[in-house]
Amino acid sequence: MIVDFHTHIFPEKIAARTIEKLENMSGIKAFTDGREESLIVSMEQAGVDLSIVLPVVTKPEQFDTVNKFAVQLNEKYQDKKRRLLSFGGIHPDTSDYKKQLQLIYDWGLLGIKLHPDYQSTYIDDLKYMRIFDYASQLGLIIVIHAGIDVGFPDNVRCTPKRIRKVLDEVAPQNMVLAHYGSFGLWDEVEELLIGQNVYLDTAYTFGFIQDEQFLRILKNHGADNILFATDSPWSGQKESLSHLRNLASNPEDKNLENINSSDLEKITGQNAIKLLCEKSLVI
Repeated sequence: MIVDFHTHIFPEKIAARTIEKLENMSGIKAFTDGREESLIVSMEQAGVDLSIVLPVVTKPEQFDTVNKFAVQLNEKYQDKKRRLLSFGGIHPDTSDYKKQLQLIYDWGLLGIKLHPDYQSTYIDDLKYMRIFDYASQLGLIIVIHAGIDVGFPDNVRCTPKRIRKVLDEVAPQNMVLAHYGSFGLWDEVEELLIGQNVYLDTAYTFGFIQDEQFLRILKNHGADNILFATDSPWSGQKESLSHLRNLASNPEDKNLENINSSDLEKITGQNAIKLLCEKSLVI
């Protein structure tokens, strides 16, 4: 079973203009048009069985709309062979974070996605710290955009140094750091985050990180703690899987240590299934 742990889709009525806006902000061309159906086609072409959908609440008043969309999506795909599974979202400026996290839990959503740049909050702000703490108590998976966001390159709100402060002070459980710990800051990831109690996902990583560093981080952090992810529509699922498999079978640099088949299976699905099944029997 192949699991992509980091994807995005948008409701049909706003997908086109949302993708256009994000493309203009980032200067990046999307691989799909951001619609649900397009993600399913991408999954079929790549052989992905399950995609985790990660919504971002950019304003506190979006809470109900975003999370009800997630619940409806999960109900729609519950018995499908090729599935989408959405997490929920919460904004750090909410007036009642405990109530909202409890609702996310009660609605059967297995995790939350947070984006410090889109939510204009530093990762080690108290508003996030208390969300991490209570989400951990509820057993929710916490996925965080980490590192540079190409749309906000001049103010990085989630750096390895700030993440390490969170880990040391709150010790959150089931935390997933997107973009292999921190996009574009992988030297600091190696210095500060390797060996810590966090998962690293591979979203929007291939083509930016050197293969040698990718493999070194994998070896030192442990394959059990790496989750295959693409950030679709911003990376192609087929292309990302191909790059990862090439590192297992035929890395361009023959001096690099291959990813063995057992570790490849963990990264592309087994770790994700284990993490999700600890929260639910839906998989």
